Amino acid sequence: MVHSVTRSGPSRSFPAAHPLLDAAAADGDILVLVGHGAGLAYTALAEKARYTAILVELGTECLGVHTGEGRGEEGSNVLGFARFCLGKAPPSDLVEIVRQPRTRPDALDAARSLFEAYDLKTAVCGDFPGRIVDRLVRPYYNAALNRLDSKLASASDMDLTLRLGLGYPEGPIELLERTGLADHHDVTLAVYQALGDPAYAPARRAQVAKAGQRREG
Repeated sequence: MVHSVTRSGPSRSFPAAHPLLDAAAADGDILVLVGHGAGLAYTALAEKARYTAILVELGTECLGVHTGEGRGEEGSNVLGFARFCLGKAPPSDLVEIVRQPRTRPDALDAARSLFEAYDLKTAVCGDFPGRIVDRLVRPYYNAALNRLDSKLASASDMDLTLRLGLGYPEGPIELLERTGLADHHDVTLAVYQALGDPAYAPARRAQVAKAGQRREG
């Protein structure tokens, strides 16, 4: 199935050249909206029904922010998507596809087929802030930062324990320091504000990193 791409500012999912972007046609059956302004581009789009699927790049927000919601029966040919990315690290090969209660099955099938045709892995989730990965890993990172503050162990010992004990390639402290504590602050704060769950409240060290970033900026 032929796809086209509309770019609206910098993209977190596709910050650099990618075969999926390079292969886009001028007029396709699937429309991929990428960039920080993807939601606004969707709102301004005419003839939405002509596409088999419209794929809107998301940040931490819900797809319903852009499509609207009603009585838990929202859904059409529009889906959200995001490649998981941790801070300054390149995006992973995982694309989280966001569906709504009445998303059309043919639109979902088209979205999965498109991403997987370009060697990306897909996971489908409901329309929740933070989707799957951030909802699972951000409390873990916050817990590690809080345990460092409470002097449970040194950063090196915590990282070593999780690498050797659980087989992780990196421990949580070194991973966050490499990819950016300020970015962790931004993501956790957005999910915390959306859900009100204290597990997502930015840890103190993330708050300090964000404050330092503001001073430098």
